[in-house]
Amino acid sequence: MHPKRRTLALALPATLAALLGAAPATSAASESIPSAAGADRHGPKPTIVLVHGAFADASSWSGTIRRLQRAGYPVLAPANPLRGLAADTAYLRSVLAAVEGPVVLVGHSYGGAVISGAALGDIRVKALVYIAAFIPDKGESAAGLAAKFPGSTLGDTVNPRSYPLPGGGTGTELVIERAKFHRQFAADVPAADAAVMAATQRPVATAALEEKAGDAGWKTIPSWALIVTADKNIPPAAERWMARRAGSHITEVDASHAVAVSRPTVVTDVILDAVRATR
Repeated sequence: MHPKRRTLALALPATLAALLGAAPATSAASESIPSAAGADRHGPKPTIVLVHGAFADASSWSGTIRRLQRAGYPVLAPANPLRGLAADTAYLRSVLAAVEGPVVLVGHSYGGAVISGAALGDIRVKALVYIAAFIPDKGESAAGLAAKFPGSTLGDTVNPRSYPLPGGGTGTELVIERAKFHRQFAADVPAADAAVMAATQRPVATAALEEKAGDAGWKTIPSWALIVTADKNIPPAAERWMARRAGSHITEVDASHAVAVSRPTVVTDVILDAVRATR
């Protein structure tokens, strides 16, 4: 068991749909990009793998990717299928199988549950970084964690719709109403960028939110957590509670759920803290 520093206290909340991921766009252009000169160069540099959550795609990490690449780190931001926790975790493992050397896994929102499972048994994973994310224990689902406490307003903004399942039949997925997306998901992102994010959002299957997690990677791997205090999807109290339980190194910032879009420098700094501490 890796030693982990514990900080802060908390209490959980959210709703069955509180399982979202960042979202695309390119705001926060005014934030500075760290130079390679500032990066820690001791030991091999890990590949940093960024996993988005629901209602988003990998472009939500664009600002973070530019900063990490400028600092000299290899980065991957795969598409998260958002169809089911076990299936999404297996897909991420297949992505990691093609990566050589050490890895730092970063998950936003529902992506936090995915990286927790994918890290199990992979000795190359040196750190887990949770960005406004779910950090479930074995037997817990995002929906179950979200329903424990009030605070999320996501449930009032999502619409269910049907989609065909590969083996026949239909499943249910959730999308955020476009007119409500800006205020709910990305209040600190310029309206024009939030409109693009709303138009390109990727739905999440309700099955993914309801599926129970397996063993948790954070029990044996050091973790870092960024808590966003203006989150309307996963209430900050929930993020703090999960992060403290995981023994994560905690940072807080006043930002919306789409913190990777609005505050990429803060997100990058937390990731680099994890990288430097575990190299």
